[in-house]
Amino acid sequence: MFTGIIQATGIIRNINSHDKGSVITFQSSAFDFSQIKIGDSIAVNGVCLTVISFDKDFFVADLSQETLNCTSYKDAFEGKVVNMESALKLNQGIDGHLVSGHVDGIAKINDKYQEGESFRFQIEAPAELRKYIAKKGSVTLDGISLTVNNINEKEFNVNIVPHTLENTNLSSLEIGDKLNIEVDMIARYVEQLTKA
Repeated sequence: MFTGIIQATGIIRNINSHDKGSVITFQSSAFDFSQIKIGDSIAVNGVCLTVISFDKDFFVADLSQETLNCTSYKDAFEGKVVNMESALKLNQGIDGHLVSGHVDGIAKINDKYQEGESFRFQIEAPAELRKYIAKKGSVTLDGISLTVNNINEKEFNVNIVPHTLENTNLSSLEIGDKLNIEVDMIARYVEQLTKA
């Protein structure tokens, strides 16, 4: 589990593709690798990945073809800026919201514009996920816990304050770029309960 509060940004240093997926190296001088061990989980752009090797400023993860197909990693490239967060520990507070690291789909930035000191991002979510997105509810974009401001039939928007813009990959993204999206898990459980 994660919180959606990004601890550091990094880059994709290397992609080694094979017939069943890819082995990707993620590098960051700002991420704290001192407490990491092999087998730990790190969310990178919202995708829960398992550490298979690491050093003082990078770690390596094995991404299956399924993960590549279901996330923005299918279009990944070396040098891409990514968001990183270590798994939540039981003695740790939750500043964002509960995030599983299991991406539900790929969203797209339809618009991006400044409002005062902040930026507004207009996001198009996959049609099958829109019913889980609610005004003033939580959503995770590239691993970032965000609050939905408004929503219509095809889009929703989020307000990005300067701190979030400066400390995540959002500052490097433009209109048309893709984001991994995870909807609020509580909405999914409510749907399942009402069906039962």
